[in-house]
Amino acid sequence: MAHINTLDPGASPLDYYGFELRRYREAAGLTQRQLGEIVNYTGSLVGQVETARKVPTPEFSERVDAALGTGGLLSRLVELVLRSQLPGWFQQVAELQARATKIYSFEMGMVPGLMQTRSYARAVLGALNQADLDDRTTVRLGRQRIFEKDESPIYWLVLFEAALYLQIDSPATMREQLAHLLAFEDDPRINVQILPYRTGAHAGMTGSFDVYRFASDPSIVYTESYGSAHPTANPETVKDCSLRYDHLQAAALSLKDSAELMRRVMEDRYGEQVA
Repeated sequence: MAHINTLDPGASPLDYYGFELRRYREAAGLTQRQLGEIVNYTGSLVGQVETARKVPTPEFSERVDAALGTGGLLSRLVELVLRSQLPGWFQQVAELQARATKIYSFEMGMVPGLMQTRSYARAVLGALNQADLDDRTTVRLGRQRIFEKDESPIYWLVLFEAALYLQIDSPATMREQLAHLLAFEDDPRINVQILPYRTGAHAGMTGSFDVYRFASDPSIVYTESYGSAHPTANPETVKDCSLRYDHLQAAALSLKDSAELMRRVMEDRYGEQVA
């Protein structure tokens, strides 16, 4: 465990964040407990963040920035911290997502990370490994901050219908997750289409994939396997997957019909059951 007096701000973005948090807190003449009371967190959590034992959330950062008058420093740092905590093999992908102007995603089996709620993400990440689960969930959700930018990417998701029926965690978690997807129903920059079972054989049978498009760089296709990422700018691969995505969008339900299906599944399959 790192001791607060020996914390090296150059060791990692997380260490630097903790160092700056402690510096601003002490300059304000506050104890960890006092700061915690102001921002509605425990003093223990403040101490864990200061000693790089806990990953800060964007919400924590915003509250501390306001309380300590940092000028938004911690809110800017937290993006770097969250990205640095991603698995090494995925960090390049997160960078691509952050730079993309358009993201086209096809998912076969579950709601993708950019659209997951906290409870859904926590259940997915904890299916086999419970270690540091809160921190890993925070890091995954941190990727969604790309949608908070002034020029957020246009995001298009084609989701196979099976993902609606695969119960991740509890019915309450699924209701929350589907409600989250429906919350974007009137947002022209985030679009969700459902590829129905009745489609049969389709252009995405070989698996999930993303296509990232950029303002001035070549497009990139991304696929992944267990513990490894596979981005490629190979023109033939990009051309092939772009064509596949066009066909998937054409075969999927319209945005309106997709929302109606998600709403129906949320109510019929995961609604409150009366004994």
